[in-house]
Amino acid sequence: MLVGILGASLTYMAGLKPPGGMWREDDGNGHSAGNPVLYDINKRRYNVFFYSNSISFVASITIIGLLLGWMMRGSKRHLAPLHTAMLLDLLALLGAYAAGSDRQMRRSLKVLMILPIVMVVVGAFYFVSGKAASQTSQTDAAAAGSHDLDKTRKFVQLLAILAATVAYQAGLDPPGGVWAEGEAPVSSHRVGDPILLTTHPVRYKVFFYFNSGAQVASLVIMVILQNEFLVRRHALEAAMILDLFGPMGAYAAGSCRDTSSSIYTVALAGGVLIYVVIHIVFFTLDPASGGKKRGGEEEAAATRDDRTEKKREVLLLLAILAATLTYQAGLTPPGGFWEKDGHGHSAGSPVLQDMYPRRYKAFFYCNAASFMASVALIVLLLNPNLYRPGIKCYALFVCMVAGMFSLIGAYAAGSSLHLRTSIIVLILVTAVIAAVVYVEYIRRHPKQRTEQGQVYVAYIRRQPTNNNGQAQNQNPDDPRRPEPGKQPDMMAKYLMLVGILAASVTYLTGLKPPGGLWRDNGGRNDAGNPVLYDIRKHRYNAFFYSNSTSFMASVTVIALLLSRMIRDSEDAKPLWPMHTAMLLDMLALLGAYAAGSARDWGTSKNIVMLLFPVLGFVALLFFWKKGGDEANDAT
Repeated sequence: MLVGILGASLTYMAGLKPPGGMWREDDGNGHSAGNPVLYDINKRRYNVFFYSNSISFVASITIIGLLLGWMMRGSKRHLAPLHTAMLLDLLALLGAYAAGSDRQMRRSLKVLMILPIVMVVVGAFYFVSGKAASQTSQTDAAAAGSHDLDKTRKFVQLLAILAATVAYQAGLDPPGGVWAEGEAPVSSHRVGDPILLTTHPVRYKVFFYFNSGAQVASLVIMVILQNEFLVRRHALEAAMILDLFGPMGAYAAGSCRDTSSSIYTVALAGGVLIYVVIHIVFFTLDPASGGKKRGGEEEAAATRDDRTEKKREVLLLLAILAATLTYQAGLTPPGGFWEKDGHGHSAGSPVLQDMYPRRYKAFFYCNAASFMASVALIVLLLNPNLYRPGIKCYALFVCMVAGMFSLIGAYAAGSSLHLRTSIIVLILVTAVIAAVVYVEYIRRHPKQRTEQGQVYVAYIRRQPTNNNGQAQNQNPDDPRRPEPGKQPDMMAKYLMLVGILAASVTYLTGLKPPGGLWRDNGGRNDAGNPVLYDIRKHRYNAFFYSNSTSFMASVTVIALLLSRMIRDSEDAKPLWPMHTAMLLDMLALLGAYAAGSARDWGTSKNIVMLLFPVLGFVALLFFWKKGGDEANDAT
């Protein structure tokens, strides 16, 4: 299902916005505004991209349809059509990437040649690990590790899908942009060609091949994950190395234009790894942290290991999505790129770097720190020998919190070009910290635990009882009865997921506001400034502050849940602050959408008013379902 959703989302957007862009205006050479540039300058390449992209889209829809049909019938027979459609989907996606990511046949063929190279490396790992595995007994280990294997496959698949998503988009829309019509000498390049290929050819090639390696490795991982035998023989590790280090190299090459900045960017990841290793080393020196377990300590250790795995799941999810966000934002920074040389700037360079150099540096290093910290965390969280002591000594939590604050700093620096607005955003950051401190104080207050106990007692008293005075739904054999502590944990995971998705949407939207950005300086307009700010300032302010409030509320939810996750379940914080922050988050997100998606207040008002019929419909379903449950209980 995830592979189908990935293919459908990628190919749908790529089909509507093909590589090379669109013609902006009609000219006398037969070019019509809105038509794909690539179709006119290289028709064969465009046709290869178009049909490969369309085949991948249709195959993805077929995968989703087959899975939905099997889910409705409760049967999973005849898996051959599904596997065939998935293989066709991935191969067509690779073909579309090779055709659309570059304009030279030689480099496109090299992209396709990466696939057999990756397969050779994976095969080498397969045979080497196979010899080592044949010398050990695997009967008990296979039974004991099946649950851990399923968890690993789930998160590795998520990592591969998101890596393929960002690599595919970055390949079709490379950093630096593409040449626009009539703004470049015809002798050196053509319209629709990557600007970075002309201005910095070596840097572009480094970005291109690293990004292509990550794309191919992600597709190979998706195929390997369908075979449990390959996963157990450690054939996955080789592809994961390329999948993790490919985006790092592509980010270092594509996010900046000078060698020193690229070196500093890579050094950030090394600094995170060194810090975690040193922290773990000092933690393991404590005699209390080691030793053999005896008696009843084994059961307690098993409980702690289960909590460690839950913490690892949340941290890995956060790190993967943070890396996805910052990778896209780093390659296409706020303000866009210069489209032509002149007035002291060069084509393909970030506009923000020339107009506001200090603000750009703040955004660049904060975003790079968050990206490299996230990638380093992913590497650590995939190795049990590293993440277990790292979670116990809170080293990984420190890195995640540092990455989150870097993300906030990048948003404050890149979402607005005015100092006053950035100060207001930082005030919202202070409010986030104050909220976390306040909830921590509430947790430590004795009255809070009493209130929690009263709420639980009131909940028990509201349950219907039978003739013996026992709650009807408290039968331990009742499958509908939630396990102790499982309901709050499930709600916390749900809030974490919604908070992460809301932060993802608002972060990228804040850096690329609706209405676009001015491309050149002229009159009162400065290049890189939001167009909406100059033509409808009040609407832009409504969008900006609503979007910023939603982003900060999402970060608040994530910070509170991370703080709650560190504690044991019996000493966990209540969920009402998270519910309050999430309500504010959703209302602010609705306000940002209403302000940014339209240009007149009547349409924005209608968008907000749509909330009430939706809530009424949900309430109607709720009461109808509740009445049916009460009737079933009465019978």
